[in-house]
Amino acid sequence: MPPSPPPGAPPHVIITGGSSGIGLAVAQLYAARGARLSLIARGQEGLDEARGSLVGARAVAVQSADVADASSLLPAIAGCEALLGPCDILVASAGIVEPGLFLDQSAESLERQIAVNLQGSMNSVRAVYPGMAARRSGRIMLVSSGAALIGIPGYAAYCASKSALRGFAEALRFEAAPLNVTIGICYPPDTQTPQLAAERRTRPPEAEVIMGAVKPWPAAAVAERLVAAIDRGTREEFFSSTLWALARLAPLVRPALLAWFDWRLRR
Repeated sequence: MPPSPPPGAPPHVIITGGSSGIGLAVAQLYAARGARLSLIARGQEGLDEARGSLVGARAVAVQSADVADASSLLPAIAGCEALLGPCDILVASAGIVEPGLFLDQSAESLERQIAVNLQGSMNSVRAVYPGMAARRSGRIMLVSSGAALIGIPGYAAYCASKSALRGFAEALRFEAAPLNVTIGICYPPDTQTPQLAAERRTRPPEAEVIMGAVKPWPAAAVAERLVAAIDRGTREEFFSSTLWALARLAPLVRPALLAWFDWRLRR
């Protein structure tokens, strides 16, 4: 069992994908609050660099693990809890995207995106949820994407994996509510991260017609909205009126939007 923190101790926040992008920006916000922080990512070098940017954190643990591999991830998170105590907040931010038209993509690429984005998030939850349920306390935030709300050419596996997270969050929310565990999910737009820079190099022109018109958000701005949503216990956090409308008014909005996308692509 992880050691119990003393009364009044700052929360232990575990962040997957915490060495860069949105995950690191979230970690920096919690560090400024004096939280205990654990970062999970695949690359040890990136984790070590990230650790140095967490000014104000009470304590920091880092573990190299692949979220898609439960046999690697579960022991890594258990090690973080052994060092810093039970997880109070999980931010499942790890994710990958490999754009390409479906006909051109390998089975390995498609499977990897599903494994990291969907199964990796489920593995992360599975690592901390039993303890939260036993303590009747905990908050979980799943990081999905605006791409979960509408199909985008060149992003078949990514859209599928991020859409599936919404169903997972909704189902788990019903199970977790009686246990006083909060399940949230957020849908960020394109965000200024190293992953976006790499993604754009292989993004098909069909996708750029649709996505290129939207200015990416700074990672810090996304992190601020995300952390505020955790504070409020928000179930679903959208980052623009368009994303909100896609989620809440889909039968009315989607046909017109898809028709406009089709017109743009044919042009």
